[in-house]
Amino acid sequence: MKNIFQEIRKSVLSAIWLMILTFPIMVIKVNSFDNVVIWRWKNLMWVGIGTFFLSWLWRFLLDRKENGSGVEKTEIEKKNKFSLRETLSERKVKIPVLSVLAVLVLVFPFFVKFYQVGIMTSALMFVILGLGLNIVIGYGGLLHLGYAAFYAMGAYTYGLMYLYFGLPFWGALPLGAVTGALFGILIGVPVLRLRGDYLAIVTLAFGEISRLLLENMSGFTRGPEGIAQIPRPGFFVKLSLQGATTYLFYISIALVIFTIFVIRRLEDSRIGRALEAMKEDDIAAQSMGIDLAKTKLITFALGAVWAGMVGVVLASKTTYINPGSFTLMESVMILVAVVLGGTGSIPGVILGAFLVTLIPEYFRALADYRMLMFGVALVVMSIFRPQGIIPRVRKRYLVGEEQS
Repeated sequence: MKNIFQEIRKSVLSAIWLMILTFPIMVIKVNSFDNVVIWRWKNLMWVGIGTFFLSWLWRFLLDRKENGSGVEKTEIEKKNKFSLRETLSERKVKIPVLSVLAVLVLVFPFFVKFYQVGIMTSALMFVILGLGLNIVIGYGGLLHLGYAAFYAMGAYTYGLMYLYFGLPFWGALPLGAVTGALFGILIGVPVLRLRGDYLAIVTLAFGEISRLLLENMSGFTRGPEGIAQIPRPGFFVKLSLQGATTYLFYISIALVIFTIFVIRRLEDSRIGRALEAMKEDDIAAQSMGIDLAKTKLITFALGAVWAGMVGVVLASKTTYINPGSFTLMESVMILVAVVLGGTGSIPGVILGAFLVTLIPEYFRALADYRMLMFGVALVVMSIFRPQGIIPRVRKRYLVGEEQS
């Protein structure tokens, strides 16, 4: 009983303090036109009630996290516990699910409106960006805050190549990947000895420097004016707007599948194991013979390849690019998708990218509170589920009796 009264007292104090702090904003409204002061006491009441219950809920969740559920599960209960991940990994379940999903994806553009196809294409592009950044952060353990710069390099590769040489989409797509890899190596060289916060600051500066260069090199990149009338990809003949949008949707699907395939192969490769070792303990990895300088350069280059290709897709989708499309906010949103979904987890990053892209589109009434919602979501996830919505499952190699 004493604990209950203490919790009530703490919640009441939290509510009172927030009511005092928000009083000038939430209660007082000055109508300068009529010279009238409007007192909105109802807002203050809702602030107090909301703070009281949220404060109580917050401490309850913290206490539950620290003390656990308080119930020890037996081995039988653990074995009988339903696991969606394990169920989907079974061959007899995975094949039908993937088959149904493939059919739904193929027929999706023909059963929804043209606008919905464009939104889903943007979401798929964000998935590829998230998976690319996941190589740098999730596998290499390198915090990157300037990822939108590689995105911009791919877009401007297509825009400039078409502007000066008339290069088509399919010629610019591999060139965008190469450009992204080259700029990944370019940023990797100065930061070989940096880690943690210092690495994040340098990558952040690189992103802003790249954007400012694109703005100021107006004789070459057309500066803030941007590059317009970039052609959409054609399929042997020139497609209509709706046809080109549907075509880009299928291209994005193919790129997502290709990205997942490459990353899956990367996980079991020599490079993937080197990235994992560098992430866990770079000093121990170096002592075991791993070349950290080479591994970091490979990490930045691999992550930038996908951003470069998505940049080409973006330029063909919007037919117009300018430096204002590649701000710090783009890098932050890609990072939010990776952290929210689960660092190092491919399904988690895909889910995080869809959430970050689709929620603002379908809840435009809350557009003014979008960043507030993402900030709260990150705080809650960092405290109660730091591994993300779908955490990464490490592979286990069993030997002897356990393997059978």
